[in-house]
Amino acid sequence: MNVLVESGWLLVALLALLAAGVWIAPVLLITGFIGMTMFTQAPTGPLLATTVWSASSNWALTALPLFIWMGEILFRSRISEDMFRGLAPWVARLPGGLLHTNVLGCGIFAAISGSSAATAATIGRMTVPELTRRGYDPMMVTGSLAGAGTLGLLIPPSIIMIVYGVAADVSIARLFVAGVLPGIMLMTLFSGFIAVWAVLKPELQPTVRDEKSTFAAKIAAARYLIPTVLLIGAVVGSIYTGVATPTESAALGVLGALVLAAISRSLSMKVFLEGVGGAVRTTCMISFILMGASFLTTAMGFTGIPRVLAEWIAASGLAPWQLIAMLTLLFMLLGCFIDGISMVVLTAAVVLPSVRAAGIDLMWFGIFVVLVVEMAQITPPVGFNLYVLQSLTGKDMFYVARASLPFFLLLMLAVALIWLFPQIVTFLPGQMFNMGK
Repeated sequence: MNVLVESGWLLVALLALLAAGVWIAPVLLITGFIGMTMFTQAPTGPLLATTVWSASSNWALTALPLFIWMGEILFRSRISEDMFRGLAPWVARLPGGLLHTNVLGCGIFAAISGSSAATAATIGRMTVPELTRRGYDPMMVTGSLAGAGTLGLLIPPSIIMIVYGVAADVSIARLFVAGVLPGIMLMTLFSGFIAVWAVLKPELQPTVRDEKSTFAAKIAAARYLIPTVLLIGAVVGSIYTGVATPTESAALGVLGALVLAAISRSLSMKVFLEGVGGAVRTTCMISFILMGASFLTTAMGFTGIPRVLAEWIAASGLAPWQLIAMLTLLFMLLGCFIDGISMVVLTAAVVLPSVRAAGIDLMWFGIFVVLVVEMAQITPPVGFNLYVLQSLTGKDMFYVARASLPFFLLLMLAVALIWLFPQIVTFLPGQMFNMGK
């Protein structure tokens, strides 16, 4: 009973601070401080210092600023324009036509950015005006971009996978590889839905088809995709084969991004400094959140709340699928109020012990978390992708949310599929592990 009272007080304190508009990182630190001082006899000051230092000096975090910087460079270069020029002829004759460039473009850019918001913004700036000009249905243009933009979290390298890997002490390299097949599955689901929609509603398709979709035009356009494909192959392939660690592959990605930007003549001192500044701001924000989350995790451990919850899970006979269903609802609810990275670090201290007690593989759970956080990206009122698309399209939030609903449901289907067929997540990491032997 004491544990329930303590957890209730901590929950009230946390929600009150969030409702007051306090930043996530101070909320985590303050909540942890309250728990340590009120419910334990542990020396709060020394533990705060050592915990924050340990969280900020984790070697796995060195990949984070590099991947963010790589995405910032490419975000400001002409690589996205080249991607559209290379993809358009290949999809113009498919049911749904150039709407598929949203899915394929986001999938490719996700593999070199690691950020959902950057993926949606970069591809959206390129495709929304072009698809609107050609007469495609605005609702489907918006919805497909909202759904496909979430691929930035799943297809490696992913910023949120690095955060989860650090919080759960799971191999970041294996998490990256585990996200490949689910990412391809999501792209297939999105494109399949667009094709079926186009067949069922031909009246919403543009009457004029793209004329440059001959085989010769496709081959000629493919040259624009070669730089991007090479960069993806270098980053992901070096991790999968074991040639490089995630940190080393991130450095390789930054170097490749700089070279591509220079070749495309879009690398200037202004672009370079803006990219560095954006990477520093984002990295500092995430690192500060991780420090607060680490201290809250320590405080929760001293109060005994995670241990009691884990024992309750083990003793209650709650089936793993029931736990996953409960956590899905929890993350969906949290996604209405906080961003994905904050959601992961905020819940790690309580959720992970329960997941371990239920016997669920933490690597598989990491991909599950990413998929649910993707759903949160298009969940009002704080779905980041919704705000990005609102600014790109000029539509109101309700319109954007309504357009995103079918793709939200497809993300729910993806969660069900990886539960029914966990090999979708575990196959490639298993092969990677065998190669390492």
